Amino acid sequence: MASESTAQANIGVVGMAVMGSNLARNLASREGNTVAIFNRSFEKTQTVLDEHPEAEFIPASSYEEFAASLSKPRTAIIMVQAGRGTDAVIDALTSVFEPGDIIVDGGNALFTDTIRREKAVRETGINFVGTGISGGEEGALLGPSIMPGGSAEAYETLGPILSSIAAVVDGVPCVTHVGTDGAGHFVKMIHNGIEYADMQLIAEAYDLIRRGTGYSPAQIADVFTEWNKGELESYLIEITAEVLKQVDASTGTPLVDLILDQAGSKGTGVWTVQNALDLGIPVSGIAEAVFARSLSSKPAQRAAASALPGPAEPWGVDNNEAFIEDVRRALYASKIVAYSQGFDAIVAGAEQYGWDIKKGDIATIWRGGCIIRAQFLNRITEAYAEDPGLVALITAPYFTAAVTGAQESWRQVVAHAAKAGIPAPAFSSSLSYYDGLRADRLPAALVQGQRDFFGAHTYKRVDKEGTFHTLWSGDRSEIQAVDSH
Repeated sequence: MASESTAQANIGVVGMAVMGSNLARNLASREGNTVAIFNRSFEKTQTVLDEHPEAEFIPASSYEEFAASLSKPRTAIIMVQAGRGTDAVIDALTSVFEPGDIIVDGGNALFTDTIRREKAVRETGINFVGTGISGGEEGALLGPSIMPGGSAEAYETLGPILSSIAAVVDGVPCVTHVGTDGAGHFVKMIHNGIEYADMQLIAEAYDLIRRGTGYSPAQIADVFTEWNKGELESYLIEITAEVLKQVDASTGTPLVDLILDQAGSKGTGVWTVQNALDLGIPVSGIAEAVFARSLSSKPAQRAAASALPGPAEPWGVDNNEAFIEDVRRALYASKIVAYSQGFDAIVAGAEQYGWDIKKGDIATIWRGGCIIRAQFLNRITEAYAEDPGLVALITAPYFTAAVTGAQESWRQVVAHAAKAGIPAPAFSSSLSYYDGLRADRLPAALVQGQRDFFGAHTYKRVDKEGTFHTLWSGDRSEIQAVDSH
């Protein structure tokens, strides 16, 4: 085992499950990094040592030994399951680290937990950095997108290390100092929320094409492969084609037809919607994606409702190629809405929690390494470079033009889905959001009237200043009132 005098690692990783071991291997493969590793069970540490001697890891069997292996300021990345396990590791590291050292939580922590942890650890003089890491197991090994929060002081030490392992696009590492305390995990949460919407939209596109054209999964895989050469080019489109091409070896059946249609959720999509509600930001595309997964996982309800009537008239499409192009355009327009809503949530979160988040930088670091990496993100970076104060991403000239060109197809696809009885909640809600955003006047006026009638919630008028209430139970005259919106 290492001693402080003989083994000086510049970075350590706690947690040797697949993500942690892959991240440690990534770190060790970069010039200038020497990596210390620790796991609660040394057996797992030994397995990593045996399987990857080329990494020249410095192992430790205790937190004390782990701390002694690290050069100062000590820097350790925690890669364990979020929750109480993370708190236990933080407590253990805090007991053996010193002021100025750095503890990095690289798990999918809820950002409010990160705010709490950062405040507690800061009181010891140790830096705590909540860091979003996206890209899954492959990204951890080959180059993820990294979203660190924490102090500027901590980033001075941490930044070069993270830059050495991040994905690189156009010569730029996909990492940036997002902001203080929970900012990194907040942005990672929004990333995952957008990921939910993107995946649901792709699934709806697949479902519509298959039901409308009768194409096989392999034929639809070819469609997605072609789409991946244009403006929809992305990791998710690429892997969709791979999934649809896969054939079950034992039955010869397309694998997608054998996978149980009940989608799981790890929580970050739910957190995105919950926090958007608290911030008053509509993220309808993300919300419908979360709800679609929830609905899919209710087999008893689905079985009970299976006999409910659908459309009386049979549905089909007249021109397969034209319909597929309509779906492609609808997918792109809905994708724009999902990202626009996600960035609205980032802006609102930054205002609420006092973070200086540079939106263009976030789009830049999402271009590589992460699950939602796409050509599309270059357009977002450009939009915020041209107008840092952009009120809504969808109003940037490029995206306005894109949606303008797609909207007729978008409407056709949503109408087709409704007529055919095919659920397309993400497509439909994205179009409704777009129409609500551009509307000259919304029925919210009637909602305010209703609220004032039953709860004296007051309302404002378009023709004069002030707040008003109608005496609905009296003579129905209008009076000045105190704003209670």
